[in-house]
Amino acid sequence: MYTLELNLKHSPLPLMVQKETLEAVQADYKKVIDALSSGNTVVLELTCEQVTDKHITVLVNEIAAVQFYEKSGTASASGKPPGFFAMAAMEPAK
Repeated sequence: MYTLELNLKHSPLPLMVQKETLEAVQADYKKVIDALSSGNTVVLELTCEQVTDKHITVLVNEIAAVQFYEKSGTASASGKPPGFFAMAAMEPAK
């Protein structure tokens, strides 16, 4: 299973859809990149193969970043899937 993740401007939560094949996720990734490259305000709709009735629609000019990755049975050392940089809460020095 592959996950396509969109991060939006001014939103801390990513939008994600899952695809069963590498070719399917690469096709949707290219669709997003092509829409971003066009420079026009375009509405983009993506569907999820894992949750068949899940559809997301987003204004392309609100996308800040896009990535895809393989969802494996094991997580990284931190227990979280790969993703964009997120600041961790740090304890103040004593």
